[in-house]
Amino acid sequence: MAEGWTGPNPPVVLAVNAGSSSLKLTVLDQQQQRLWQDQHSWAGGLAAPGSPMPPPIDAWLRRQLDPWTPQIERVVHRLVHGGVAYRGATRLSPAVVADLTRLIPLAPLHNGAALQLIAWMQAWLDGAPARAPQWACFDTAFHHTLPAEARTYAIPLAWREAGLQRFGFHGLNHQHVAGMVPVARLISCHLGAGCSLCAIRDGRSIATTMGFTPLEGLVMATRSGSLDPGLLLHQLRAGLSADQLDQALNHQSGLLGLSGLSGDMRQLREAAAAGHPGAELAITVFRHQLLQGIGAMAASLGGVDAIALSGGIGEHDGALLEELRQALAWLPPFELVQVAADEEGQMARECLAAESGR
Repeated sequence: MAEGWTGPNPPVVLAVNAGSSSLKLTVLDQQQQRLWQDQHSWAGGLAAPGSPMPPPIDAWLRRQLDPWTPQIERVVHRLVHGGVAYRGATRLSPAVVADLTRLIPLAPLHNGAALQLIAWMQAWLDGAPARAPQWACFDTAFHHTLPAEARTYAIPLAWREAGLQRFGFHGLNHQHVAGMVPVARLISCHLGAGCSLCAIRDGRSIATTMGFTPLEGLVMATRSGSLDPGLLLHQLRAGLSADQLDQALNHQSGLLGLSGLSGDMRQLREAAAAGHPGAELAITVFRHQLLQGIGAMAASLGGVDAIALSGGIGEHDGALLEELRQALAWLPPFELVQVAADEEGQMARECLAAESGR
């Protein structure tokens, strides 16, 4: 029980995680232990900030949160993109929310949904007995330690002066993995609907696969990952609009685009076992890009002591674990482990540390 608490039940932290394919709510105690968790899947994410919350999600949120209302002491949200300015847990204010709204185009699958949830939550909290403050933690924050050679694109000076650089993402979970696997040279592999690698030296991010937006890097569920920019120029000159490119690259590519079947690795494993050629192609391309990325991260680290797989695919795909074990046998001895993702616990820890001034 928290010091000074006089209510019938101890205070809790509510962590709100708006991912690209689901909305997850987690209630944690003051020691960051999970008390309860649930999630709601949606197609295409939430609407833009300022628009009404879809009725099914509104009803689900109220039903899940009402029992916890008297105990909620603070709410912490996962924000994928914090830009250059936001490097740690930040208490939300109207000015901060307005600033974060300008970053929506840089993470269109995530930031808009998170900001809509922040607005919904503020209205809900204003009607609650205790008006708990809202905080945000940022997936980009962990990557502020990237050295200049890792964060800088070879683009015109004017573009770089305008802030176009590699930011990196999945930082909350990469930081959690670094805490769980405390070795000098770690490759953290976040593999889920979104996928990224991070080279971590002594707990600090020194290289990562995602870039200016979460679209760069590995093959993902519906995102393309890295492409030749000339291919995009070709499609623009062929008549596609920027919005059409955005839709294709974020929602119609990746495992879904490769297989013509699904962006879910579990379904693709089943289909590939039954001889589906698209599923087989999707899995082999995914693995090829992953192995290339791991090689690049090992080069950045000058070797590797451990490789940690996390996220929905990383934690649960036993076939991938064995495939990597065999394919990476050329590396000097290293530890290959699976680590359960815990973005919510990391968010709660950062929020509490920032609030206490640690």
